[in-house]
Amino acid sequence: MLHVDTPKDLLQHIGRELGPSDWITVDQAMIDRFADATGDHQWIHVDVERAQREMPGGKTIAHGYLTLSLIPRMAATLLEISRRSRGINYGSNKIRFISPVPAGSRIRLRQRILSADEVPGDGIRVTSEMTVEVEGQERPALVAELIGIRYA
Repeated sequence: MLHVDTPKDLLQHIGRELGPSDWITVDQAMIDRFADATGDHQWIHVDVERAQREMPGGKTIAHGYLTLSLIPRMAATLLEISRRSRGINYGSNKIRFISPVPAGSRIRLRQRILSADEVPGDGIRVTSEMTVEVEGQERPALVAELIGIRYA
């Protein structure tokens, strides 16, 4: 884990890779709760019996946006800013869902700090490349260029 005192200290870590995070298991219960929250009940996510018959690998797969939504949980284990008042999501430049996350898989995160810029209000806008890996798979589940602002 990278520990810094203030958001401004991130300016010294451009190009640094953080991680990997601990593994998180994406089980069917998590997938089902996400389907309920979003209304996306497509069978490839929630119909275990049909997936056994029709899906490559015989399992349901996590929603891409579920995998994306787990990034903040994993990222919190990679970077700690001691004197930070708040942080906000600013957006994304690019998100690519590269390979599926089968139910029961374990995922983890690697973060590379691409840039850090000062913004008004004593903030630092940080752009990071986030790569979510699936245990036992060569290709990542997703690669995303995400932007957040951390305020002192």
